[in-house]
Amino acid sequence: MQKTSARLLALLSLLQARRDWPGALLAERLEISPRTVRRDVDRLRELGYPIAAYKGPDGGYRLEAGAELPPLLFDDDQAVALAIALQIATTAGAGIEESAARALHTVRQVMPDRLRRRIEAVHLTAVETPVGQSNPQIDTTTLVTSSATVHAREVLRFDYAPADPLTPPRRVEPHHLVTWRSRWYLVAWDLDRDDWRVFRADRITPRTPTGPRFTPRELPTADLQSFLLSRFRGSDTSTEWPCRGEAIIDLPAADISPYLGDGLLESAGPTRSRVTLGSWSWPALAAAFAKFDADIEVVGPEELRAAFADMAGRFARAASRSL
Repeated sequence: MQKTSARLLALLSLLQARRDWPGALLAERLEISPRTVRRDVDRLRELGYPIAAYKGPDGGYRLEAGAELPPLLFDDDQAVALAIALQIATTAGAGIEESAARALHTVRQVMPDRLRRRIEAVHLTAVETPVGQSNPQIDTTTLVTSSATVHAREVLRFDYAPADPLTPPRRVEPHHLVTWRSRWYLVAWDLDRDDWRVFRADRITPRTPTGPRFTPRELPTADLQSFLLSRFRGSDTSTEWPCRGEAIIDLPAADISPYLGDGLLESAGPTRSRVTLGSWSWPALAAAFAKFDADIEVVGPEELRAAFADMAGRFARAASRSL
């Protein structure tokens, strides 16, 4: 039979692994008697673990939420996942960076060498924001409040910057709180505009109390990812760019590939490439081709050719103006 301390740890690990455990099954898994299970449960309770007993044909035990956070047990994979998640949290811009760093230090201190070596192989480094660019930080209260209203299905009222101080607060039915390319967004149905909106979380200042409960609406697309993709590409329902064009660029494919993004690339010879790109407008699409700093031959459509002509005129006028 295991020593009492080892048996308690094994019992705690089982209770954390699933919601309900019949007492007979716990006794079988630990190879002890039901009476010993009851004594061990009482010992864990004395250590601060809120373990409830439930009745019934398969009466047993359940580890519930308590007033304080007791010591936790993690298996190897859980410990590695937790450490990696905490590394990511230190760069999330959610106002929890310092707390995440302290939690990561605590986890690594008690981690066995074999696990520490695994997480050290996945090392994340936060890169400083370049001078002149802002790295939006989200107040933790904003994230917690927004997430709580999503979960509770309650109307959220908030001030959205930049806005006039006399502007009434926005009223929305929050649907999801998401991260997209290192920024936090709130996806919600705007009650005053009668339409879906995507709000930057760093511009939100929640107001309290929250509003009444609501029945969630269906997104206009198949899933959340396609909804966000369509909105960021200037459409309500389509995940495709509203403007799409093709051109020959006088650069080898190897020089273009690292900067292509979600475009299509085909070699047209040793020093030329056929490139297909998309954007939210024709001028923006022409600028996307021009960023490669090489001669361009437009394949189509005509709207892209016209956008190049229009931008050529703008650039010529800009160059002719004296400072």
